[in-house]
Amino acid sequence: MTAMVELKNVTKTIKGKKIIDDLSFEVNHGEVFGFLGPNGAGKTTTIRMIVGLIGITEGDILINGKSVQRDFADAMKDVGAIVENPELYKFLTGYQNLMQFVRMTKGVTKERIDEVVELVDLKDNIHKKVKTYSLGMRQRLGLAQCLLHQPKVLILDEPTNGLDPAGIREMRDHLRKLAKEENMCIIVSSHLLSEMEMMCDRIAIISKGKLVNVQNVHEQMEENERSYLFEIDKLEEAISLLEGKGYSVLKEQDGLVVSTNREGIPFIIKLMVEKDINMYGIKEVKRTLEERFLEITAN
Repeated sequence: MTAMVELKNVTKTIKGKKIIDDLSFEVNHGEVFGFLGPNGAGKTTTIRMIVGLIGITEGDILINGKSVQRDFADAMKDVGAIVENPELYKFLTGYQNLMQFVRMTKGVTKERIDEVVELVDLKDNIHKKVKTYSLGMRQRLGLAQCLLHQPKVLILDEPTNGLDPAGIREMRDHLRKLAKEENMCIIVSSHLLSEMEMMCDRIAIISKGKLVNVQNVHEQMEENERSYLFEIDKLEEAISLLEGKGYSVLKEQDGLVVSTNREGIPFIIKLMVEKDINMYGIKEVKRTLEERFLEITAN
């Protein structure tokens, strides 16, 4: 499958300083792709380059195979984006705001407007003035603007900023729905780890302008890196036994966390039984996205 968005060795230099350093990754149809990093890591700068708000010093960005540098207008036809906050006319209704956007965009029908309004769940409020909208409703109206021209790529910079928990959940549900039902490529920038874990299929972690890691959010650790909690008694005896066999062991309140592959579990059970160490349970210990993020960006 051809990637919808490709960053190829992208570098951005400002006043002699590399803000973005040789960044490369791909985003595919039908996935929510998280762009994660500490404040100042280069997330917004990268997004501004993708949508053409600032130039690229080196490298190239392709959207649906079209170069942002060489074929900007055609590349942007496939893109809907909100960088930071949606800009809206508060003295107009939501519908009137959408009509202002339609004036700049060819081929948007009334049926498409109604379809998008329904999609972002603003049907009951679309004819009210924007100044009466909650922050979550304004974010959804901004999302509606992005979707009117049926883009193949949706790019959102910190879309849940300032939203309450209900608004964050609404935004997350809308984005997952768009990726699944519209087969849309969605790029979301954030530093909210828990939200990224629930919203995204894959994440790219950026630190100090460099790509540190791209990974599936929910993927298991590699076979040789899995950890299991063994609920047992005689902890000190078990530690000596396992470390003597070369295992990495961490003592916990409920037992021992042992790093091993799946095939190592029966062997450990046999060791415990032979030494008359009682075992009450075994469960896999999964690292959260927060733990992985802090581990990856620690240096």
